[in-house]
Amino acid sequence: MSVHRDDLGARIGMWLFLFTEMLLFGGLFLLYSAYRSLHPLEFHAAGSELNVALGVFNTLVLLTSSYTLALSLTAVEKGQAQLAKRLVAATILLGTVFLIVKGFEWSAEFRHGIYPNGPELLKRAPGEVLFFGLYFTMTGLHGLHILAGMALLSVALLKLAKGTVKRGESIFLENVGLYWHLVDVIWIFLLPLFYLAA
Repeated sequence: MSVHRDDLGARIGMWLFLFTEMLLFGGLFLLYSAYRSLHPLEFHAAGSELNVALGVFNTLVLLTSSYTLALSLTAVEKGQAQLAKRLVAATILLGTVFLIVKGFEWSAEFRHGIYPNGPELLKRAPGEVLFFGLYFTMTGLHGLHILAGMALLSVALLKLAKGTVKRGESIFLENVGLYWHLVDVIWIFLLPLFYLAA
């Protein structure tokens, strides 16, 4: 018995889902812009406390992960299943590196009492409190999207191992790739908003 496949429907469904993700983050970007226009000096001061080197490093990690994932799709279409598996695994590893670096960053901020309703943060000007509230909300939400992407990539890796993702039948990996690339693009917007806000 053959399994029904609707690649076009799967692609349209993914694009509709990505549109809702863009609306979510787009609304947060607008909120950030509104608050920054009200508190430009305080946002500037708060942004100068973030570790720009780590933010840029994580950007390079995510850009590299997008590259390895794109290469994995090419490998699938060339019938190079082993190479595709290694590239998807590398993408998962790079996502893990991103989260570890972000974890170190957050832990340093928590140690200094800079977190939502943290004792040190509440002593600051309202604009700085808003800045860090948005920072933790938006980077935290982005981190959850990275975790979701890694879970989907793990499923793709299992499918590759079973041989169900192959030349001409790679829609699942394509859709995971689209999701992962969107998550990377969102980070490229978060970098200047927070790390380069100074």
